[in-house]
Order: sequence, then structure tokens, then C-alpha cells
Amino acid sequence: MKNRYIDLIEQTFYFPQEGFDVKDGQLDFNGVPLMDLVREYGTPLRISYLPKISSQIQKAKRIFNEAIKENNYDGQYFYSYCTKASHFSFVVEEALKNDIHLETSSAFDINLVENLVAKGKVNTSQFIICNGFKTDQYKANILRLHKNGFNNIIPVLDNKPEINYYQQHLDGQMKIGIRIAADEEPKYEFYTSRLGIRYSDIIDFYKQNIENNPKFELKMLHFFINTGIKDTTYYWSELNKAIKVYIALKKICPSLEYINIGGGLPIRHGLHSDYDYEYMLREVVKAIKTQCDSSEVPVPHIFTEFGSFTVGESGATIFSVLNEKRQNDIEDWYMIDGSLMTTLPDIWGMSQRFILLPLNKWEQDYQKVNIGGLSCDIGDYYNSETHQHQVFLPELDEKEPLYIGFFHTGAYQESISGYGGTKHCLIPAPKVLLINRDEHGNLTKEVFSQEQNPEAMLKILGY
Repeated sequence: MKNRYIDLIEQTFYFPQEGFDVKDGQLDFNGVPLMDLVREYGTPLRISYLPKISSQIQKAKRIFNEAIKENNYDGQYFYSYCTKASHFSFVVEEALKNDIHLETSSAFDINLVENLVAKGKVNTSQFIICNGFKTDQYKANILRLHKNGFNNIIPVLDNKPEINYYQQHLDGQMKIGIRIAADEEPKYEFYTSRLGIRYSDIIDFYKQNIENNPKFELKMLHFFINTGIKDTTYYWSELNKAIKVYIALKKICPSLEYINIGGGLPIRHGLHSDYDYEYMLREVVKAIKTQCDSSEVPVPHIFTEFGSFTVGESGATIFSVLNEKRQNDIEDWYMIDGSLMTTLPDIWGMSQRFILLPLNKWEQDYQKVNIGGLSCDIGDYYNSETHQHQVFLPELDEKEPLYIGFFHTGAYQESISGYGGTKHCLIPAPKVLLINRDEHGNLTKEVFSQEQNPEAMLKILGY
């Protein structure tokens, strides 16, 4: 009977697969030999493989443009990156190499855009889509950007009173959008999203506040599905409702040009993923065209705002196994040199699963284990994957430590846990390593930040 770890993976999944391969018993991630990085930089280590960001953007653009061509769709596709997925300069600047636009969520996001303008990374012709419930500072920053020449900045109205601030403080005319308050999935604790304006109120709101108002030009209808673009009855129902609102608005609002189908494309959180991107995006385009054609209304240009899809698959987080603890007759614990709670908070807060693979020892026999983090919290563990409620990893030996990686961790983890700062049990944040390729395809490496030291952390705490 084959009991090696590599046999388990090859018998369970189609492997190797995109982004993952094994050479001489060691794992490569997007062609990067990970054990070489561990020997050079140590663990814990957070990796960002920047070329994956561009390839994801180009993938979405290609699929949407093919769907537009196949459906004879008389409209364009616009890709925007929602910065909240990762605000780091190395992420945003890599994304901007691909002729995209930006979606913001808060007041400081506008300062971020202004910084990119000063560096020559963003120009005034790009679209800046401003979402979220907006504080007065956020709204003031939006107007400042508009005043400084960003004619394609579009604040998407989250609620009816928001327009009053722009009415009072805006000089000239500005493009605006309206966000639909979509119905949430039935399993949610509330029925309708807290963000946006109710379906039934949008037409009357437009007639009363925008239609004959020289300060505003309604350009975009936005709707967001929290669970993302998925082939479910719920998603198609919400998309069709949004298209009907667009059609009703377009009949009385000639300036309306864009529909923003907010809600991301999923990324791979398991080696068994079989999401059909081509089918889904082709059907989205087809659904919009079919309804618009039947109502004799021009189709809109399509905007998306992808965050996790843009940056998620570029990330990896690597730990070493420090020790093995047998706590009873059936439970084995692999204790790692970092905290899952503080480094990958989605695991703790949302029961999120990531792709988990060892970096070495693929030729070893495997066993069922639980992974324990360094903190003293009972919730600092990982013991199930997306395809099964258990974790298998190679057995340990005395020759070399076992190194493990959580993959596709590039979105939201630093945003939620907080970059730097102080962590639970004063466990330091890991070293951050940026990996790129030069014009000849050779790997380049840059340490963005070192692992936190005690002096810096104690200074934050006032010691």
C-alpha cells in the first residue's frame, strides 16, 4: 500500500496543477523553489509573488472580452481593483501596470490615490469608483480629487442623504452612481444588505434628486453580492433584478452607461477547485444582453471590482513545525513557529480554509494531524481542509524540520490582522518577501519588512 504524502496528493487531485509542482520531493510555487527561500530567509515568512497579480487581471480581461465578442455585446469591459483587499504599494502598483481602474472604500483611500498620482502611477483619466458608507471626510476627499481634475471619479451613493453633502459643497458637475441594496443569501442573519438604496426607492430617488439637477450626471448602477459571482439560483436572481433596475433607469436616464457587478470571482482555496470562469462570465454577459435586447435598451458597459481575485493567489505564508505533541490516543499536534490567529485571521474569524501543503518531505509517510499556533488561545488551530474535515501531513524525522505553507493568502489577511502593530500574546508579524521576475524571466527577491523585533513592539505599547 502506498502511504507516502506525494501518493496521497496525486491519488486525490489532478497534480501537478497551476501554481504547484514538486521537484525532488520539494514544493515549487509558481516556479519558485520554496525550500531555497526558507534556507535563505527563515520562517515564519510571508511571500507575495507579484507576477500572479498581473496574470489574474489579464485572465479576467481575456475571458470578459471573449464573452463580449461571443455574445455580440455592444459594450466594453472595465477592470477595477478594490484596494481594501490589500493596500500595499507593491500590490496596487503591480495591478496598475495592467491598464485598470481603482475602487475605494474610505477617506484614506483617496490619500492613497493622490500619492499614486504624485508618483505618476495614476492619471486623471482613470476611473475612481468610491464605495462604502461615507464620512464627511471621505466625501470631502472625493470632492477634492474631483476638483483636481479627476472627471471620472464616481461616488456611488450608499444612501439617500449622501447626495446632500455633494449638493452643498460641489462646484460644477460630477458623475455619480447608485448602489442597490441587494437581498442577502437566505442563510444570513439579515435579509437586505445594510449598504445601498432599496430597489423600490431608486427610480423615485433619481427623479427627485438627480434627473433635473445640473450638478449630477448619473453614470453607474452598482450592485454587490457578498458571496461573489457563483452559479447559484440566488446569484442569478439578484443579477436579473439589478438588470431590470438598470433597464428601468436607462429608459428615463440617457446618461446611464455603466453597470458595476460588484462581488468577486472566487479564488482557489483547495486543489480540487473546478470553478468554470469562462462559463460564468459568458453567462453574465449573456444575461445582461438578453434582457436589454428584449427591452430595446442599449447594453451598459460592464465594470467589475475584483479584490481577492486580483491579489489572493499571489500570497503564501510559510511556517516551520517546531514540535509534535501527542495529547491523547488519536490527536497529534504539529506546533508551528507562528500564530494562525494573528497571521491568517480569516482562519480564526471566518473558518476560512486555504490550500495547505508541505514544502518538503513529500516522500515521507503521512499522518492525520492538527496544527497548533504559538498563542495561548484555544482558537489558534487548523484541522480541516476544504475537501475534508481533517489534515494530513508528512511524518516528522530528525533529519530536517518540516516546513508547511498556507497558499493563496494574499488578500485581506494583513488588512484584518493589522500590519505591524501588536499581536495577541505579543507574537511578532512574519518577515515579508516580495518575489518578481525581471525582463528575462529570472527571479528577483526583496525583503519588504523584517520580522517584528521586541523593541518596536514595546515602543508601541508605551514601554
